[in-house]
Amino acid sequence: MYKIVYRFFDKLEDSVRGWFSHYPIFYAVVGGVGVVLFWRGVWHTTDYIIFKIGTRGMALTSIDLNYGMWWDGPVSLIFGAFILLIIGVFVSNFIGNEILISGLKGGKKIAEKTEKEVETEATELTHLKSEVNETLDRLKKLQNKLENLKN
Repeated sequence: MYKIVYRFFDKLEDSVRGWFSHYPIFYAVVGGVGVVLFWRGVWHTTDYIIFKIGTRGMALTSIDLNYGMWWDGPVSLIFGAFILLIIGVFVSNFIGNEILISGLKGGKKIAEKTEKEVETEATELTHLKSEVNETLDRLKKLQNKLENLKN
């Protein structure tokens, strides 16, 4: 049962991301709304818990919680998390691509690397970039030759 649900939502996320990729500004706006709703939910839920348990009714929170809508924070949190999950931004927003990639490669966090390791990595990336540019130039030359042969 879990696999069926997981596959359904995975395919749904892929199709939603595919659609949003054609509209990057709208994608960013929806992602921003999801992040704000998520953190609003965290904030309000925490304030409510502190208000009810920690302070025993003393108003030390950032919002007025006397209105009694305890569900306001959790609903915002769940709705924001749902938006972020469905558009495929949840994990990358909170963890970040660098951490995911370094974890998959088994590498160190940037904070754990020495200055020399960071410089070496930057040099390697620059070298790779120049190789890619050279390969692109070769491909363009080959494409021009093919076009000339066709004519």
